[in-house]
Amino acid sequence: MGGTILANCDRFGFDGDIHLISPTRDEIGGRPCIRSVDDLPEGVDALVLNVPRAAILPAVEAAARRGVGGVIVFASGFAEGGEAGRREQEVLATVCRDAGMALMGPNCMGYVNYAGGMALTFEPAHPQPLGERRSVAVVAQSGAMASSIRAAMQGRGISVALQAATGNEAVVRAADLIDHIVDEGRANAIALYIEQIRDPIAFLSAARRAREAGIPVVVLHPGRSKRGQEAAQSHTGAMVGDYALMRVAVENEAVVMVDTMDELFDAVAILHRFPTPVTGELGVITNSGALRGTAFDFAEDIGLPIATVSNATLERLAALLPAGMEIDNPLDVGTTGFAKADIFGLSTAAMLADPAVSGVLLPMAGGGPSQQRAKGEAIIPEALASQKPVVVAITGDTSPLDPDFVAAMRDSETPLFRSPERAMRAFGAARRYANALASVADRSPAATGLTGWAEPGVKTEFVGKQFLREIGVRVPEGGLATTVDEAVTIAGRIGFPVVIKVQAAAFSHKSDIGGVILNLRDAAALRDGWARLMANLNGAAIDGVLVEQMSAPGLELVVGARHHPEWGASVMVGLGGVLIEALDAAELLPADISHARAVERIRGLRGAKLLGEFRGRPARDVEAVADVVVRVGAAMRAGLNIEEIDINPLMVMAAGEGAVALDALIVTGA
Repeated sequence: MGGTILANCDRFGFDGDIHLISPTRDEIGGRPCIRSVDDLPEGVDALVLNVPRAAILPAVEAAARRGVGGVIVFASGFAEGGEAGRREQEVLATVCRDAGMALMGPNCMGYVNYAGGMALTFEPAHPQPLGERRSVAVVAQSGAMASSIRAAMQGRGISVALQAATGNEAVVRAADLIDHIVDEGRANAIALYIEQIRDPIAFLSAARRAREAGIPVVVLHPGRSKRGQEAAQSHTGAMVGDYALMRVAVENEAVVMVDTMDELFDAVAILHRFPTPVTGELGVITNSGALRGTAFDFAEDIGLPIATVSNATLERLAALLPAGMEIDNPLDVGTTGFAKADIFGLSTAAMLADPAVSGVLLPMAGGGPSQQRAKGEAIIPEALASQKPVVVAITGDTSPLDPDFVAAMRDSETPLFRSPERAMRAFGAARRYANALASVADRSPAATGLTGWAEPGVKTEFVGKQFLREIGVRVPEGGLATTVDEAVTIAGRIGFPVVIKVQAAAFSHKSDIGGVILNLRDAAALRDGWARLMANLNGAAIDGVLVEQMSAPGLELVVGARHHPEWGASVMVGLGGVLIEALDAAELLPADISHARAVERIRGLRGAKLLGEFRGRPARDVEAVADVVVRVGAAMRAGLNIEEIDINPLMVMAAGEGAVALDALIVTGA
């Protein structure tokens, strides 16, 4: 491994001083050796420790004494190896931080700085001149993943400016490298594999800087499944946090989350070339009716909208093709392309000019070598002139393509795929990125002028509903009673039928103890219900009994919010009752989501068909639900130290009739 690192330095033409340290050798390959780290001159820039774990801490302590700038530690067996290793890693980190010394690793593979001309990794590396080409930076906690992503990029003809494998991230973390990449300004996109984000605040700050610099960050993060979390933890010793909360927070900063390696490769291939995609929907041009049909199906499967183009665009497309052909999006040019290859460029230009189209995919049979070259000659000029993504997908899996066609596509940096489905998934990632960029200017402000609570803990439903009323969320008419006579008076004022509910912080799950009596239709029934309620409580201390109007029937939803100490506030909306679990019918949303975007996300819920006209029932008031989501999210960011808000159920009436919070739980923190 040491020989590989030295060979890398030679291949990259490093002409600075190189010090070889060996306790047993006087020279290696004609280069003199010193005996220990303590024999280094002051101020060495980088020290690579290719030694066993037991020798790491003494060497790092010596490096700190010699004023070394940074250390790379390949050895494993630290945090990922158990509690003893975790403690030792913490000592390493403390030594480095106290000395102001960077540490990459432990349990890492080092880095290759192609832009700067250095390769401190035990993987054989070879210089790849960047020239003026766009490039990608690759950062991964896994060395194998860093190499795989880099190889995938270079295999597509995409330049890589930096490949860094961060391992356990005892000191240098992904956020630090994102900041460095942004400051350096060489990369047009960042491909990131990360198993745990150890400092969420720093990571969100780095992601924000990348977004503001116009550098897309595409992230593959395992941990959606329990077994995936366990595997990530065993790999780097990282305690994997709440994946869903992490995803909401980072996507709110326009980080593009993907679920597979293929999506990571493919999304980066598009976004490094077209880093400022616009919002809109997909245009598709093909030379196959079969591909046209499968494009419709797969787009629906993955939730990728096909654009409805304007009449003017349809007329422009019709003028390019023989009479009698179906003119639509996706557009099948049929056999026209065999005799007139410029149809692919002309139709692409027409699609790109339509405001509804955010990018154009050309999935097609390539034909013979001359036909492939002709297609490239027609499409490439349009791709070069466009800020909207233009992507070509030639079917046929691994069947050989004409080398000149492939070279032309690579030289122009026009993304070339062999799978239309992979290309469409990548377009989905680009669409999410464009929407996230657009949402930066479309956020709801935090609430102001609200009063919080001095004491932490669980608030009663009555207190919670007072707060909901204050922030503008509708709750049933009612009041708090301490005697049955007060209850009868309140019911007379608001009207029967009523429901009564015990109020005490200790009884947040009131139904479990018989603390809720429904549908009391007159004063006699109310008195009888009161007696039953008190019997169920068996003398327990309570704050009182909430007397409320019974709700009209509607559709039950759930709206909740949580404040995470690292990831901040988020809001959840989902179908109520058993549907939220049976259908996984819930969406986690950023707490600053706008009303319009909340409506869009709510309509995208699993089971959202229930929100429309369904079996003779009217469509539900989705606008009112979105209003509740926005108001709750604004309250969570008002500085009131609220840890949790739970509205369950939120009864949603017919469109235009609003939504009512029938139960509410609020928890404040210490």
